[in-house]
Amino acid sequence: MSSHPHQIPPLEVRERAECMCDRGEPCSTYAPGHALHLIQSRLAAATPSEWTDAIVEHADARSGVILARSLGDGTTVALWNASGAAGALTSGTPVSVHERYHVLAVGRARYNVVRR
Repeated sequence: MSSHPHQIPPLEVRERAECMCDRGEPCSTYAPGHALHLIQSRLAAATPSEWTDAIVEHADARSGVILARSLGDGTTVALWNASGAAGALTSGTPVSVHERYHVLAVGRARYNVVRR
């Protein structure tokens, strides 16, 4: 009979991770609305039919909230991003939203967003 190597038990996580953007530094997590992961960006690029074109109605750089109106059906979607997307936008800016992979495209820039 072969012996199995001893398995190391997983460590308990006692505290929640805090993103560095809470301290004014770049995002240190890929959680929804924070830093954009390369795979997330590639998946969004690989599914071009799922992008929705929109126009920014309002962007609040302090809170990170962006309101965008869809050009297709006219619905307004509220998005949040911690890594500065709202600071790069003004009312009337054309954007694209990929709801499935939570990506906001502003020109060539891409942001990880979460729907609010």
